[in-house]
Amino acid sequence: MIELARTQESVVLVDAEDNVLGSMEKMEAHRNGALHRAFSIFIFNERGELILQRRAPGKYHSAGLWTNTCCGHPRPEEDLAAAAQRRLMEEMNIACVLEHRFTFAYTAEVGNGLVENELDHVFVGRFNGVPVLDPCEADSWRAVALGALELEMTLSPNRFTPWLHACIGKVVNHHRTSAA
Repeated sequence: MIELARTQESVVLVDAEDNVLGSMEKMEAHRNGALHRAFSIFIFNERGELILQRRAPGKYHSAGLWTNTCCGHPRPEEDLAAAAQRRLMEEMNIACVLEHRFTFAYTAEVGNGLVENELDHVFVGRFNGVPVLDPCEADSWRAVALGALELEMTLSPNRFTPWLHACIGKVVNHHRTSAA
């Protein structure tokens, strides 16, 4: 029931330069492949491991796949950073400082006749506690070293979401650069 309510939300339609063009109901945007604003959050622990979540089996797309710590869409008129903080708390019960690192665009068919066409803003943060998952969003989590994750994604690509494949290289480069 919670998932249904969330799928009836609107997303922010944008052009390639992230200029707002309007809004559209989220499922309609995914059926039509309309370019919209999104965010992906990557949370690292003190050992430099990335916290992943496995999407809940009831998700309307990409169910059961491993992905970054959290992702979502800002609501129309919602501040992007505030939206990222909101979703991180809703999905994983994590509160931490988030830093915007980069933006990338990707398009991917995600099943059920749906297309992700997103201008995705990537945020990074640090957290050393234990996430408390919203079972409608995620059914499992784990912390993994980036090298091990890259190898696993190469050996078993179908276990991971398309957006994680689209940006993990940039995340790894940013993480290694900032850790140096």
